[in-house]
Amino acid sequence: MSETNSAAETAAPHRYTAAMAADIEARWQDFWDAEGTYEAPNPTGDLAGDPELAAKPKKFIMDMFPYPSGAGLHVGHPLGYIATDVYARHQRMTGHNVLHTLGFDAFGLPAEQYAVQTGTHPRASTEANMENMKVQLRRLGLGHDNRRSFATIEAEYYKWTQWIFLQIFNSWYDTEADKARPIAELVEQFENGTRATPDGREWSALSAAERADLLGQYRLAYASDAPVNWSPGLGTVLANEEVTADGRSERGNFPVFKAKLRQWNMRITAYADRLLDDLDGLDWPEAIKLQQRNWIGRSEGARVEFPVDTAGGITVFTTRQDTLFGATYMVLAPEHELVERIIPAAWPEGTHPVWTGGHASPAEAVTAYRKQAAAKSDVERQAEAKDKTGVFTGAYATNPVSGEKVPVFIADYVLMGYGTGAIMAVPAHDARDFAFARAFELPMRCVVQPSDDRGTDPSTWDDAFGSYDAKLVNSANDEISLDGLGVVEAKARITEWLQEHGIGEGTVNFRLRDWLFSRQRYWGEPFPIVYDEEGIAHPLPESMLPLELPEVEDYSPRTFDPEDADTQPETPLSRNADWVNVTLDLGDGPRKYRRETNTMPNWAGSCWYELRYLDPTNDRQLVDPAIEQYWMGPREGQPTGGVDLYVGGAEHAVLHLLYARFWSKVLHDLGHISSAEPFHKLYNQGMIQAFVYRDARGIAVPAAEVEERDGAFYYEGEKVSRVLGKMGKSLKNAVTPDEICAEYGADTLRLYEMAMGPLDVSRPWDTRAVVGQYRLLQRLWRNVVDEETGEVTVVDTEPGEDTLRALHKAIDGVGQDLEGMRFNTAIAKITELNNHLTKAGGPLSRSVAERLVLLIAPLAPHIAEELWRRLGHTDSVVHQDFPVADPAYVVDETVTCVVQIKGKVRARLEISPSITDEELEALALADAAVVAALGGAGIRKVIVRAPKLVNIVPA
Repeated sequence: MSETNSAAETAAPHRYTAAMAADIEARWQDFWDAEGTYEAPNPTGDLAGDPELAAKPKKFIMDMFPYPSGAGLHVGHPLGYIATDVYARHQRMTGHNVLHTLGFDAFGLPAEQYAVQTGTHPRASTEANMENMKVQLRRLGLGHDNRRSFATIEAEYYKWTQWIFLQIFNSWYDTEADKARPIAELVEQFENGTRATPDGREWSALSAAERADLLGQYRLAYASDAPVNWSPGLGTVLANEEVTADGRSERGNFPVFKAKLRQWNMRITAYADRLLDDLDGLDWPEAIKLQQRNWIGRSEGARVEFPVDTAGGITVFTTRQDTLFGATYMVLAPEHELVERIIPAAWPEGTHPVWTGGHASPAEAVTAYRKQAAAKSDVERQAEAKDKTGVFTGAYATNPVSGEKVPVFIADYVLMGYGTGAIMAVPAHDARDFAFARAFELPMRCVVQPSDDRGTDPSTWDDAFGSYDAKLVNSANDEISLDGLGVVEAKARITEWLQEHGIGEGTVNFRLRDWLFSRQRYWGEPFPIVYDEEGIAHPLPESMLPLELPEVEDYSPRTFDPEDADTQPETPLSRNADWVNVTLDLGDGPRKYRRETNTMPNWAGSCWYELRYLDPTNDRQLVDPAIEQYWMGPREGQPTGGVDLYVGGAEHAVLHLLYARFWSKVLHDLGHISSAEPFHKLYNQGMIQAFVYRDARGIAVPAAEVEERDGAFYYEGEKVSRVLGKMGKSLKNAVTPDEICAEYGADTLRLYEMAMGPLDVSRPWDTRAVVGQYRLLQRLWRNVVDEETGEVTVVDTEPGEDTLRALHKAIDGVGQDLEGMRFNTAIAKITELNNHLTKAGGPLSRSVAERLVLLIAPLAPHIAEELWRRLGHTDSVVHQDFPVADPAYVVDETVTCVVQIKGKVRARLEISPSITDEELEALALADAAVVAALGGAGIRKVIVRAPKLVNIVPA
């Protein structure tokens, strides 16, 4: 401490300082914990409490789950937590029963990778990280109901994650009812014959394995052999949403390849239409809704069958069935299962040399090309590469409308993840098909009349012509003609014809793929599934839950050279034979089983955590229906129910948010919850950024040690560059909340983060600017407490007119801003009021001081509690009523009206804000200055905008 500061504190021993703030904050945090100040009562059950509070309107306010990182928090992390805390506090003060708490999403890759590096068990490091974060978060004064907090790694929690998985496994989607139903009802239909088996045999005639395979085609959770995203560098497979735009793993930035493995999947595609339709009723940012709509990717078109002599047929999905007559070749994805069945032993006679890739046989060509394609990500395969690659399979299909034989290729620009993994190529009217046809010297046929002067011979074109605003040509056979029709009418006509002839049908397709739900990791929820000696999957009964994660010596997955696509996963759990191989009685006597050795993805625990917050001690059911209905049930303005406010980053638009919506809909369909959507209102906060300083080598240097001289920046005497970016330990620019709390106090940190700018906009951190909010609190303190004696200085007299007007305007503005989450402008209004009171001089009226404290209480709760107590109150400020403005003082007594003649200001009138247009016009025309300016000229028009403007147009 400097001598100057020491002398100042001696002269003013009761000044609000960092030391005093630390003492105040610690005392009130202890008080809140001891009194259960933030405990929100349920209407019933173990957490039922004050019935009067439970009878108030409810507000359920949530933050996105934090992950307990070993690095702890920097000042960017609490932005959303402080914002929800301010909002929750205001809601309590405006008459709501507020549920606000925070848990930890603690399974997943980061903890496991840290454990592998350090030899520390993931549980030990994760729990230590959680304890550190709890201390940091508590210091911020967050008003959480700590009874409701939990971590996803607790067996009491993931018991219900496993239980939900079993509900999904034991369900199927009934398209007629448009909802999920228990799988037992589907079995009953097969048993009584109301639903036929695929081959027509009786259900009783099917073997156990055949029944299991058939039900697997319907189950909402199912295992299948399918192309997956395999990351050798991570040693695990990834969902599509976990692969970046450049085809690398979101976590670790490793290359991702396509491989075929047996994995668990969630049939989220069954809910595609509902996931789209229900977005309309949600109060979400339009940008997030658009991302989900694009990811789901609904498109209407037709499925068309192209016969193949050796394999029955190839089914394609197309949105341009009107161009069928222009299909001159076909392309299958390299991974397509039909490829092996259609390739002949030798090249057909007359095969174009360009088509063979220089290989002696179709089998050799296909094998070589598949290996080449597997080394590319989906994104790379879809990129507009200059050179198109592919190879002829040696097989031909028949165009069902023209009867022409068309060659079947494989090419990497066709993916198994969209449509059927096969396309009909119409090169004259599709850019990629056009480029491919040119590269492989394939025929092209114009079937859409070009709107320019290029003519109808595609061999003379420089590019494809595609348009919805055109007429069809060259599109007729003996039974149907599309010539002269517009695209919409032609699509309808050809779809009807295809359906009549049994070779196609109108259908809807989605970009959305089923959710890959297996991970080859240790640190995740074990699947409650065992396999019998025939390999049939059996769900564990609820009585055997939770299936706890075993302790293992080696919890690292087997990883490989990140570039080696020819590798296979090996899971840590598979090395634990005593856990894997078990004898269980599942109802038909003791039998030997093998446990599933994959674990669930890190998204599993966050798909339903909002429900656990409601009823965290319930060990009998997922959630008490009455409690779920109270907090999340549908109501006016919230037709699908859900959390009232959910705050977090925009990066989870098609990961967590889409998955959580899917789980909610399944649980709703099965009658477990009343809410069909988890989060009614979503708010994306911006990011707190920081300057990153780099030396000549591009290495980040400690930001705190950089000096600025003449507009340039130096570290240890060497010039460094500066760019605005993320804040983080690795970038050496992280500032911890602990540092700011130690220097200024938590209330100052809270105010600064809320005052930096609009909550949804990213903003740069500036430690030097924090002192501005610190001074606001010092002035606030000084307006109530004598810095020398520590005595409260307020008086029991009525304030003057000017002060009442300033006070009530602030109450009105701050209340609206807090409700609208405009925290920066709320702080500006409080600052303006506090400055007015400071300048007015003299002691504050008690009624003004108390309302000033209540105004700032949601934003700076510790100093507000302290001042509230010093003002003589014995109850907490947390549950006080927020001040209400007197309308008479909110409206200005007079406003200034400008009177213009020919655009020039000729008079200013002080008038009542409630004046009418007619009254204002009469007043303006009678004003002496206006009369003089008109000089007897007539008036052609008077434009009145009461109470601010009159514009006179002379004749």
